[in-house]
This record gives sequence, C-alpha cells and structure tokens, in this order.
Amino acid sequence: MRLIVGILCVMLCVFGGYAAMGGHLEVLFQPWEFVIILGAAIGAFIIGNPGSILKGMTGVMGTLMKGAKYNKASYVELLGLQFSLYKLVQSKGLLALEPHIENPHDSAIFKNFPSFSKDHHAVEFMCDYLRMVTLGTNVVHEMEALMDEELETHHQENERMISAVQSLADGTPALGIVAAVLGVIKTMGAISEPPEVLGHLIGGALVGTFFGVFVAYGFFAPMAQSLKNTYEAESKYLLSIKVGLLAHMSGYAPAIAVEFARKALMSDVRPTFAEVDEATSNLPALT
Repeated sequence: MRLIVGILCVMLCVFGGYAAMGGHLEVLFQPWEFVIILGAAIGAFIIGNPGSILKGMTGVMGTLMKGAKYNKASYVELLGLQFSLYKLVQSKGLLALEPHIENPHDSAIFKNFPSFSKDHHAVEFMCDYLRMVTLGTNVVHEMEALMDEELETHHQENERMISAVQSLADGTPALGIVAAVLGVIKTMGAISEPPEVLGHLIGGALVGTFFGVFVAYGFFAPMAQSLKNTYEAESKYLLSIKVGLLAHMSGYAPAIAVEFARKALMSDVRPTFAEVDEATSNLPALT
C-alpha cells in the first residue's frame, strides 16, 4: 500500500504539475525514447549481475509491496518465544529442546507463535544455534563470532540486491542522455524542416533526459532505500535472537535474557518492559 501511494504521489505531482502550468502531456509520450532507456537499463542490469541476483529480483517487488513485516507485535511474539524456550531449558534441561528444534513445525511451543513459525529464515537461524547448544557448544564468544559471521553473510546477500536496484538509479540518468543525444541526431537530419517541426523533434529528444532522471530518482532510488529499510528490520529481528541466546548461554535467567534481546531492537518497534512482562506472564504453561 505504501509503495502504491508513493508511486501515485510521484506521478500526480510531476505530470499534474506539468499539465497545470500549461504543458501538453502528449509531448511526453515518446515510446521509442522509453525503449532506449529502459531496454538499455535492463541489458546493463543483466550484464552487471550474476544469475542469483537476477533470479532473486523476482521476489523484490513482493518485498517492496509488503515492506517490513516486523512490528511491535512481532517482536513481543519473538521475545515470548525466546522466554518459553529458555524457561523450558531452565526447568527441564537442554535435552528438552530437541523435539522442538528438530521438528519446529510440529512443536507445541512454536505453534504458540505463528508469525515467527512462518518466517523460515528466522526459524532456521534459531533452531540451528539452539541445536549447537544442545550438542555441547558452550563457549559464548565462539558462538557470537559464528553468529556474527552468518549475519554478515546475510547482510552481504541483501546488500547485493540493494546495490543492484541502486545501479538502475545510477545508470538511467546517463541512459536518458543517450536517448536525448540520439533524438538530437535525428533532429539534425531534419534541420531544413520548419521551426514547428524542429521544435517538436527537439522536445521529443529532451524527453529522454527527463525520463531517465524521472525514473531514477522518482522510482529506482526510493525502491533501493525501501529495500534497505526492510532488510535492516530483518537483520534486527535476527540480532534480537542472537543477543537473547548469548545471554541465555551466559547463564542469565529467561527474563533477563529476554530483556537483553529487547534492548537490541529499534526504539520505534521496541516493546516496553511492562508489555513483555505481561506477554510472558500470559504464556501457556510448559508441558
């Protein structure tokens, strides 16, 4: 919804403003200029990115449409899950985790937290490191280093997608100039035509420059920024898991480990201590 509202705002302000000051919208319709710019941009995009990025771009529009999927309620649920898992370990020992982390989709604990359970990457991240704990990993700084390495790899993978979209924003203004130069070349071939014909040809050529800058800064650059914000929210979600688990490994009580995890969150979505305390107090009893 936010993406659609933004696109409509850009289109309405640019084209509505142009029409309001007496401009003729039909002059801006230069389909072959658009083919030159967007076609060259797509070709350059294919040249500059590996197959994994090209394949991953199919999901980018969905990510842009949905935006960040984490809100305060999501984080309350995440903290509640961590509290349940750490409480289980405290009361029944590490081995009690095994059936839950080996089959998370059948886990009675995970089923109590549906939004987390639907997040495949978060479930995998949580279960992988809990499994390592059950197998005997107990050196906190070594676990932290490994988690940091995985999070950095995840960040780099996301950054490649952001950079790919940003490259479109960086390249299309120059491709707009290419289209404009080709339009000028075409105009020079008709230099003997009357002024009204030349004016139309020159105006059409300049549309190339306009369109390249318009799509770059009106669409591609904001899309890259939106992706960055979405991926940063995902990174914070995983970081909260990391911080909570390391606190648990350090021997802190479940409530304190969850407080560590809460403090890792952005202030605009971070639940208060009272909200987390209420949520954890109302969790179903462990069986």
